[in-house]
Amino acid sequence: MATQRSRRLRKKMHIDEFQEIGFSVAWRFPEGTSEEQIDSVVDLFIEQVIDANGLAFDGSGYLAWEGLICLQEIGKCTDAHQALVRAWLEEHKLEAIRTSDLFDIWWD
Repeated sequence: MATQRSRRLRKKMHIDEFQEIGFSVAWRFPEGTSEEQIDSVVDLFIEQVIDANGLAFDGSGYLAWEGLICLQEIGKCTDAHQALVRAWLEEHKLEAIRTSDLFDIWWD
């Protein structure tokens, strides 16, 4: 039996129209990549892929990076977002690129 919840409660619980779908991403820089090159590539990634497409990235690393990508506003990432991220990382010659399936970032 479906439970009726108020809009306020659905928003607080991040369900129904307030559900947020994202995906995790990981990659490696080639051995010997300088700190300046890493900073430059990550800055470009954020500028050209994340900010330019209304995405948000929470991650960290040095030679090996991993993090979570979702939308800056409440909403759902799509397979197109995953493909965009993967293509950009491949284009910049990064290694061991992995993206997860889409998942609910609050409940999965």
